[in-house]
This record gives sequence, C-alpha cells and structure tokens, in this order.
Amino acid sequence: MSGRYVIHLPVVAADLPAAQRLARVVGRWITVLPMMDPGEMTVSEEDEQFLRHRVFCDLRMPGGRRCVLRDGHDGECSRRLRH
Repeated sequence: MSGRYVIHLPVVAADLPAAQRLARVVGRWITVLPMMDPGEMTVSEEDEQFLRHRVFCDLRMPGGRRCVLRDGHDGECSRRLRH
C-alpha cells in the first residue's frame, strides 16, 4: 500500500467540457490546501468511471509544483493562468 488515500467527490455536469471547466475551477481554488494535487484530477462519465479524462497538465515544474494550465495546452507550462 502507498499510504495515500484518494477522495472521490461526485459532481454532476452536462458534458465533458463543462465537467473539465468545473474541475479546473475547483482544482485551482483548492490548491490553498497543501495536500491537494490538481495534476491528478480527472473527470469521467458517470457510467464509465474507468475512462478518465485528465483536467490539468500533469507535468511538474521546478520546485515540484505542477503546471496550472489545462491538459493538452499549447506552449510552455506555467504557474500562472494565461488570459
């Protein structure tokens, strides 16, 4: 066992893009908690929870923190949102 536990928090959204947007908002907000790792956040259809879609870029940046941009973003990773 890894000694790590994962909390599964069911939230309902109308479609995959809406679920990913909501997850990004929640993930960015909750990073105030040191135990939160938004890079591991995924979304799935309710009836196909084995098929998960990553929400954030999963690459670690210098210092060990993760990129805050969406999965599949263009360009370099960043610790700040692009507008």
